[in-house]
Amino acid sequence: MAVALVTGAGGGLGTAVARRLAAAGHLVALNDHPDRDVTGLAAEVGGVTAPADVSDPEAVEAMVAGVERQAGEQVGILVAGAAYMTMAPFAEHDLDDWWRIIDVNLGGTFACAQAVLPGMVERGGGRMVLISSEWGLIGWPDATAYSASKAGMIALTKSLGRELGPLGIAVNAIAPSVIDTAQLEVDAKAAGVSVDEIRARYAARVPLGRIATPEEVAESVAFLADPRLPTLIGQILHVNGGTTRARA
Repeated sequence: MAVALVTGAGGGLGTAVARRLAAAGHLVALNDHPDRDVTGLAAEVGGVTAPADVSDPEAVEAMVAGVERQAGEQVGILVAGAAYMTMAPFAEHDLDDWWRIIDVNLGGTFACAQAVLPGMVERGGGRMVLISSEWGLIGWPDATAYSASKAGMIALTKSLGRELGPLGIAVNAIAPSVIDTAQLEVDAKAAGVSVDEIRARYAARVPLGRIATPEEVAESVAFLADPRLPTLIGQILHVNGGTTRARA
């Protein structure tokens, strides 16, 4: 088993991933912004806390070093799930906020991958699972920054897969569709409807007939984090109930 660093662990998906990886026997390090408390979750899963703003590369380096000191070994699994999202029409989106989304989602993923890389090289391999989005593939109105950041993560996955594969480091990503988490509140507010209504609207476009639960998506993360799949590299796993596969 390995030390698994999960960023964005305080969110709905991050929490489900932390629980799933802990159940698999990994020591889970739970990262989130210092303003979000994950100590209760860490106690629940027998893990350690690793607070840091992932958009700050120096903070990320210090965070990874702290995790490795506490664990007594290098990080063997990175799940890059920290994300920030707001929605606004493109012409009206505040520039600072637009770049904040890019800095957290794409820049934070880069910083975390770079910070854990030396340890993975030293230990002879590792797994990186980047949490992208279906919107990084198809785009979405009023979500230009978020979609662009997630598209960047897809390209990053493919590039790192090629570059780090020879080192025994498998980099893959998932591109989930809408997940039933508190993030739906942002979507509902942007659309001017209730959370129940936005959930129903999203479910209506899914061939499966509903949106995914965090626990279902966490299973796909655990699959990609499994070291028994050494040849699965640079792949994007589409976890979406059939939406992109059913489109013309």
